[in-house]
Amino acid sequence: MLPIRDDNPVRHTPWVTMTIIALNVLAFLLWEPTFATGPSAQQRQEVFFFCHAEIPWETSHQTTLADGGAPARQAMREGDLEPAGGIQAYLRAHCPGKSWLLSIFTAMFLHVSFLHIAGNMLFLWIFGNNVEDKLGRIKYVLFYVASGLAATAAQVAINVNAVEPNLGASGAIAGVLGAYLVMFPRRRVLTLIFFFIITWVYLPAVVVLGAWFGLQLLSGIGALGQRLHPSGGVAFFAHIGGFTFGALMALLFFPKERFRRRPPPPRPDQLGHGGWGRRSGGPGPPPGFGGQPPGFGGQPPGFGGPPRPDAGED
Repeated sequence: MLPIRDDNPVRHTPWVTMTIIALNVLAFLLWEPTFATGPSAQQRQEVFFFCHAEIPWETSHQTTLADGGAPARQAMREGDLEPAGGIQAYLRAHCPGKSWLLSIFTAMFLHVSFLHIAGNMLFLWIFGNNVEDKLGRIKYVLFYVASGLAATAAQVAINVNAVEPNLGASGAIAGVLGAYLVMFPRRRVLTLIFFFIITWVYLPAVVVLGAWFGLQLLSGIGALGQRLHPSGGVAFFAHIGGFTFGALMALLFFPKERFRRRPPPPRPDQLGHGGWGRRSGGPGPPPGFGGQPPGFGGQPPGFGGPPRPDAGED
């Protein structure tokens, strides 16, 4: 399922959500080596992530891989980063001033690919503007950052010795999704359904976001059951931790609509008009999105490794 829009108008312009989206896009286009070319392009991107993204081993040991000495080299060997000594020396030369603490925050604005950032920003725009509208700008900023920290803590707790970077806004966005589910459970979400045929329907937010969380939970449990490296690919437990944190915060502290209340009436701009935004009548299709968005929280491979499919960013 791919949400396209929600039927939940806001009272105020969501300046914070738009600013977060803009910062993520600017970081992806202007700071990251997104458009690097040549045989060293992949290595340049990987080095950038190792220099600026959060790494569980660094967070749990409160130092960097470059300055971690023998324990860091051992962790890199266990994480299939070889030659560990050479990589450590390379990081020491190229990331001399990395702060393991600052990297927890900068990682929330980094993305691996166009699909990674597009999927994350789509979810943030659909659901973040309404959470911001209810909380107010200052509380929303604090909540967003706290959700990202909770997501990072959950992912680090799964494997404190993981040496591959965690990056992406998806952990913080998962907190927004959890809050939205509790605050607006019956709001309608226009959703693309990929099941043999592609169609679009309005579904309650509790169905769309509940299904997304269920998929993350099953995928995370499956990854542990198969003894997969928890830090590789998609950071499922960052999504689980962020979503759970957001839902609990909303349940305890945030204003919310009663679950049993009648659904709100159709939006005024959808009455008497054709096109894909209607609930009934002419079936004009929604704009194409360019494929399913990645699952949140993708992470880059180790040096020189083949690119891994990314689903969506811490």
